[in-house]
Amino acid sequence: MSDYSVEELVRLEQRIEQLLRQHERLREENRLLRQAQEQLQADRAALQEKNELARSQIESMISRLKAMEQ
Repeated sequence: MSDYSVEELVRLEQRIEQLLRQHERLREENRLLRQAQEQLQADRAALQEKNELARSQIESMISRLKAMEQ
């Protein structure tokens, strides 16, 4: 095996190691993004529920006020 081939193998090994590190970073980033997305979806659902409750309460108040006017 010539020196050139050994150098190429070393470069290839370094590139593979670099790609593996990048892969791990991206996997972790993806995991964190999925976790954040799940939390945002849960927050959104909770806010929608609160909005629905507030809307219902306001409608009830309006109905009571209209009934008092009559």
